[in-house]
Amino acid sequence: MSIFASLYMDEDMSALVATLLRSRGLDVTTVPEQSTLGKTDSEQLEFAASLGRCLVTHNRVDFERLHLQFIEEGREHCGIIVVPQKTAYEVVQRVGILVNTLTVDSINNQLLYA
Repeated sequence: MSIFASLYMDEDMSALVATLLRSRGLDVTTVPEQSTLGKTDSEQLEFAASLGRCLVTHNRVDFERLHLQFIEEGREHCGIIVVPQKTAYEVVQRVGILVNTLTVDSINNQLLYA
């Protein structure tokens, strides 16, 4: 089993969160870094899956819907972590707790709340 540490930060996540997660040794990329700004949420989730990355977002409503849609259509994703809008440090702490307890295999096709 692989250790889970590969994240794709949605465009609603602050750049500081990505920087702080990287400082903890995590593998993180962002929407701006991948030049996918302006893509739909569905396209972002598909792109994250194509990279083998779990998508991290504040957008609970849309990604709950997309998660169910993917499951109903038999499509796979590499996980979704929904984080409430808190300070960057609180977001990093919440995501860090999940990342340190999950493997790639255990998060695939899962919708998790940090």
